[in-house]
Amino acid sequence: MAFDVIGYVFIIIAVARIFAEVFERIGYPGFLGEITAGLMLGVFLHDLPREDLTLMAEFGVFFLMMYAGLELTPEEVRIGGKKSLPIYVITLVVMFFLTLPFTGYRIETDNFIVASILAVASAPIVIRLTRFFGQEFLHVALSYAVISEVGTLVILYLLINFELHHLSYFELFLELLKDAVFLTVVLGLNYVIGIKQRLKIIRALRRLQSDEAVFGMVMILATSLALISEELGLHFSIGAFLVGLMLHSDLLGTKQYERVHTIISGITYGIFAPIFFAWRGINFETEFSLEVVYFFVVIYLVRVLITTVLVWEKDLKVSLTRAAGISSFGVLGLLVGEVGYSYGVLSEHMYALASLASVLGIFVSATIGLVLSHIGGNKGE
Repeated sequence: MAFDVIGYVFIIIAVARIFAEVFERIGYPGFLGEITAGLMLGVFLHDLPREDLTLMAEFGVFFLMMYAGLELTPEEVRIGGKKSLPIYVITLVVMFFLTLPFTGYRIETDNFIVASILAVASAPIVIRLTRFFGQEFLHVALSYAVISEVGTLVILYLLINFELHHLSYFELFLELLKDAVFLTVVLGLNYVIGIKQRLKIIRALRRLQSDEAVFGMVMILATSLALISEELGLHFSIGAFLVGLMLHSDLLGTKQYERVHTIISGITYGIFAPIFFAWRGINFETEFSLEVVYFFVVIYLVRVLITTVLVWEKDLKVSLTRAAGISSFGVLGLLVGEVGYSYGVLSEHMYALASLASVLGIFVSATIGLVLSHIGGNKGE
């Protein structure tokens, strides 16, 4: 049976939210249920309006990244980044070398993209395991998730520009420098405004009589930075994330921050996030073989082992839980793999390997957290 776009959207949101509720009740993050709903719907729904649903899913990325930014402040990213950045760099390098056997020991764009996908952390799973981390380490884990997601998108789009526009290494360096300047300028302006214009911003927001007006102001700022990100060769979601990061409680004041947070949270998780996660499940493609299973097992064990050592806290349970949270891969890996494959900078074989590793990594890390949460008391706080 064929439906209009709105019919498919209704079906996807309804089924995704039902599965999300089921997964929440058994102790898993709801977005895993939404991915599972997508996997199931992909079998039954045919002749989907792919262009329209892809656009809706891209809105999901936009709002999810903005919401992720709202969960942190620039100061928290700075403090947590001091510990998480070295962990990310080490993980990224190790993942790169582990991909070499699967490309015949040739260094290709595949290695860089897949390594970045395999070094990602899932912010929703990090939040799920919060009580084991303790507040101080939560900043480290969330900072890792943010750094890894932004790093993956930057690597992807640098390689796309490199391959499609045949950039020289010097031009590639200039692209990277341009991106770094953009991020520095935005965060620098945010710091200056937060010091000199904070009271004016709070007063201006108080004058807005409706939530619709507040949402409109946020969207103008978010879409503006998203467009600038696109023009600079970055993914538009990086601009959305920066807006979320800028709109922290220190700048807006507690009441206005809660107002913005409630609006964005409702739109994100009520509409666009279920579509995004389910759409990733619907479009999930992989291959099943001993090589694929071997690839995932090796990658996951190595990553958990390395992370456990790097975050060791003299307690195996706490250290392993923290490692599972940081080693949780992420749904963003599915998106990056899909974009890389569509642009021809990621081979079909490596796309399949990375996609399966992303999904299995999320489930395994969530399962480890679920099991450990039922063993003994909480020693992480």
